Amino acid sequence: MTTILTFVSILALQSAQQPAAPKAPPPSEYIVGRQDVLNITVFGEADISKRYTVDADGTIDFPFIGRVRAAGQTLRQVEDLLVKRLGVGFLVNPQVTVEIAEFRSQSIFVAGEVRAPGAYPIKGNMTIVEALALAGPTQAASNEIVIVRPKKTGEPSGPLLPGDGDTAETTKVNIRDLQSGKLSLNVVLQPGDTVFVPRAETFFVTGYVRSPGSFVYEPGMQVLQAIALAGGLTERGSNRGMKILRVVDGRQENVDAKVTDLVRPGDTIVVRQRFF
Repeated sequence: MTTILTFVSILALQSAQQPAAPKAPPPSEYIVGRQDVLNITVFGEADISKRYTVDADGTIDFPFIGRVRAAGQTLRQVEDLLVKRLGVGFLVNPQVTVEIAEFRSQSIFVAGEVRAPGAYPIKGNMTIVEALALAGPTQAASNEIVIVRPKKTGEPSGPLLPGDGDTAETTKVNIRDLQSGKLSLNVVLQPGDTVFVPRAETFFVTGYVRSPGSFVYEPGMQVLQAIALAGGLTERGSNRGMKILRVVDGRQENVDAKVTDLVRPGDTIVVRQRFF
């Protein structure tokens, strides 16, 4: 079965091959933080119009005027400060625009079934797929991803979990829906968001199949599809007399199975030998 890791790789490749979507401008009230990268443009001054990284002390080193306080200021305030200082003996009526190039002072979190859980700085308009590509889902990852977003403004100090209902709201996104073309679900993440990757629900196939073992459960899956995932029947396998070992209310039951029956998470499908 194709795993979420494969889906993420395909989607990341498709995104790279398509023209980049225009980046929405950040809110004018955005507060600049340390390590943010600012794109500063001074009209008519190409040599000093470039990207500047906010240093650990909260300042940028700007030509002509030296250190300028940026951290803790809004983008408009940084613009006004640059205009004021450049206009004192350096430029006549300077026109300055300041935009965010990389939101390095703000992060999102990725947790759950990923190879590299943790905090990731927001760079541009970071999407779900981009976050998953960075963290690397494991083979046990579910196709259904949960986005956990804090209800209150302000970045949390750590990841939030889907059960944190009092402090967060959750949104579920299925990677298969993205793969089928619903790219509108590949939402842009906000600072403080947690991308939570649950462990996939599984079932088992044993007996006279070519590749017995554990497989990722998909809603609506039939026994015939489950057997196909296990490589199909061997030469001695039969699609008659199959059993499903299923736990119901804490008790294991043996259920007679047909190829059109629906599989449930945790089921063990037993394929018997044919006798003719």
